[in-house]
Order: sequence, then structure tokens, then C-alpha cells
Amino acid sequence: MTPLSSNAVKERQWHVTLDGEPYAVNNHYSVENPSTGEHLVDVPDCGPEVVDVMVDAADRAQREWGVLPPRQRATVVRRLVALLREHRAEIAHLDAVDGGFPLTMMEVDVDAGLEMAEIFADMALSLGGRTIPVSENLHYTTQQPYGVVARIGAFNHPFFFAISKVAAPLIAGNAVILKAPDQTPLSSLRLAELAAQVLPKNLLLTVSGRGARAGGSIVRHPLIRRIGFIGAPETGRQIQRDAAAVGVKNISLELGGKNAQIVMEDADVSAAASAAVQGMNFTWTAGQSCGSTSRLLVHESIASAVMDRVAALVDEIRVGDPLDAETQMGPVVSEAQYRKTLGAIESGKSDGARVIAGGGRPDNVGDMGWYVQPTVLADVHPYSRLAQEEVFGPVLSVTTFKNENEALEIANSVQYGLTASIWTRDVGRAHRMASKVDAGYVLINGASRHYWGLPFGGVKSSGVGREESLEELVSYTETKTTTVVL
Repeated sequence: MTPLSSNAVKERQWHVTLDGEPYAVNNHYSVENPSTGEHLVDVPDCGPEVVDVMVDAADRAQREWGVLPPRQRATVVRRLVALLREHRAEIAHLDAVDGGFPLTMMEVDVDAGLEMAEIFADMALSLGGRTIPVSENLHYTTQQPYGVVARIGAFNHPFFFAISKVAAPLIAGNAVILKAPDQTPLSSLRLAELAAQVLPKNLLLTVSGRGARAGGSIVRHPLIRRIGFIGAPETGRQIQRDAAAVGVKNISLELGGKNAQIVMEDADVSAAASAAVQGMNFTWTAGQSCGSTSRLLVHESIASAVMDRVAALVDEIRVGDPLDAETQMGPVVSEAQYRKTLGAIESGKSDGARVIAGGGRPDNVGDMGWYVQPTVLADVHPYSRLAQEEVFGPVLSVTTFKNENEALEIANSVQYGLTASIWTRDVGRAHRMASKVDAGYVLINGASRHYWGLPFGGVKSSGVGREESLEELVSYTETKTTTVVL
């Protein structure tokens, strides 16, 4: 279908959906266009009273859905995927407009999210239980849904995180309350509208609203006992506290990262440099990704060659209007993220780092919007603020090391442990370092890429739980054990 024009997005009345119809909400808040910094639309700012209505409706819908066989539920989810695929252009446009991400990459995001949903549908039969021969009696397990679960999305991949993260809970037999990202809620609101055409009414409902009010109401709701969250570690810890205050809940957290790409002296310099730029996700989300390899650790013997190549590649990235087909990188999502990113660059410079690419605002974008050049800083001290704290912006720091032990020490010095990348031709060393690096997802001679079906998640402050895999699907069920005494 033809995408909505930018004017159509502005003129449209945005609402939450209940019973397949627009639901009136008294309060609204403003969403901006990060390409201009100007007001884009108003969306519902839902509070506890709206959340209560939504959860009660979802609870009623789940009762019939949860007793269907898993394959039957998967068939319905596939119908939703087919409908959403018809709206690919429209959905990608929404994410480009309210997120500032290049339209071409948001089209890839839509495709990836729908593919992930189909993969979960393929896994439906894996929800079967086991028989366990511990005695002469019959012992078996079954996987049962929680009921109503919550998925709280992130602004950096709005639709991808929406559809790919509701698929597993739905196929597992749950109803889902989807909390739309504060900054980029439009595709999640549209998802609920379209879902109402295919899914049983109220099985998938989107709640928009500013985090502390809407998200907190969801987390504290007594009927919601399973929550999946993607976002900042500070927010993840707050969710744990809020949930624990009202009940015992199963919470999975995919949080931040300060991920290291370690380049040993025997690595392919050109390939490693290209991977460093690709792994930063400059041209996808302006570096606003928890999986970005934002620390490039390079053996001192090849550091100059790697840095020269990285700087040259970064300087070639075209920054501009995300709706322009020639644009490779758009703005960051908000003024707060803009100020944080520029502050991180200045902090690095104050601590002795030098800018070898970017470093400020692009010359070609005028004065409006939250644009930052893709930036590379060399000579970053491994224990400086820039090296230790997640920027969540287009800033790559480069640090050198002398040997394998020092590389691992630097890589493991941060509080995070989401991804890591190791570059070497020595197979033994590659496996040895992979086993010692603090990360839940490791690539050897590869960039920051996801392979759907592999467990993805972090250690330390990067979270708990694994997603994008069978582990995610099963995590939205509870195991019941039954014994038949013979």
C-alpha cells in the first residue's frame, strides 16, 4: 500500500484501540519530528484508568485464545503478518517520520520484524511438554500461558520491536498489552488497529503514554505477571522495583551495552574496519542501538591502519532527511539525546581523546533537527567516562592494547555485557577469547548482526533472559507438572 504522506501523518487523529474501535482518552502528549525538532502529532497519554480497562478486556480475550492448540494460534498470527506486509510502506514511513531513521532501513526493519514473527509461528509445536520416566507412574509436563503479559518497546526499532516481541507471547497463548515507545509510538498504535482486523478483539492492545505514568501502571497491574522490557538499565531496575512492590512477576530485560570489537594483530584490517563502521549502526539508527560495538579495541601494531580506514568510511556516510532515498543516517531521536551525544564527545576530548571523524553538527542540515555527525574518537582512555558509559548515539571510541590479556581486561571493565566481536585468524585464540569475554552474544570475525533463532541477550547490567529464539517463546509459558498414579 502507498505510505501516508508526512502531512497525512500530521492530520490524522491518533488513538488507542479497544474493541476494534478508537477509544477516547482525555490526556494527550506531543510527539516531535526529530528531523526538524517541531511538533508532529499528539497521541494519547494513558494513565492507570485506561490501563485497567485495557487489561480487563485483554484478560477476557485471552481465555478463549489460550485453550487453542499452538498451531492454530500460529496460523492466526501468520494472517496478521500477511496483513502487515501489505502495509509495509506505510509502517516504515511512520518509523522514519517520528524516529528520524532512514526510510530505507525502516523498510528492512519491517521485513525483519515480520520474518521474526513467522519464525515464532514455525516454533509453535515446540510448546509441547515432556514425559519423564522417574517412576512406574505417568509423569508429564505442559506449557501453559500466563494470561495477560506486557511488552514494553524501545524507540530505536519501533515496529520491529513491536511485532517481533508480541509474536512469541501470542503464540504461547497470552494476550498482550504493548507499551508504545514514548518518542516513536505511531507504528505501535497502527499495529493495534490492524491487528484488530485479524486477531480476536482485544487480544493485542497498544497503550501509548509517557513512561512513568503509562508504563508504571502496566508494570504494577496485578493481572500482569510476565513483563518483557527493552531499554535503559536504570528503567529496567525501576521496573523490577515497581513489580516487586505489588507481586511476584517474571521479568526479562534487554538493556544497554558498551560493546567491544576486539581486533587482534593478525586480523584482516580492511574487513575489521568495515565491520567496525557497520557494527556501530550509524546507517540504521544513528548509533542508537544497545547492540552497537561502540568500543573499538585495536592491537597497537595495526591501530593506525585500522583507524585511518574507519575514519575514511565514516566520513563517507551521508547524513540528511530520513525520507530522502540518498540519506544513510538521520538525526538522533530527541533534543535530550542530541545534547547527551555532543556532551559525550566533549567529555572524551576533555579526557585526552582526539576526533578523527565527525565531532559535531553536519554542515548540510541547517539549524533544525537533532543531527550529529557520525563521530570517531581515537586515543580513548579505557576507564574514561566515554569508554565506560553508554552514549546511545553515533559515537565510536577507539582504544589500543598490547596483548590478548589486556584486550580482555579492557573489554570486561564495563558494567555491561551484551555483545562482543573478536577479530583474529587464530582459531584457538578466537574460541579462547570468546569464552572469556563478558557478553551474552559473541561474533568471531563478524559485525553486530543478529541471526534469527539464536538466543540474544546480555549479562551483568545488560539484562536477564534470552530472546529471538525458542527460549523467548517458552519464557511466555509456565511449566505445569502432572502425575498420573498407575
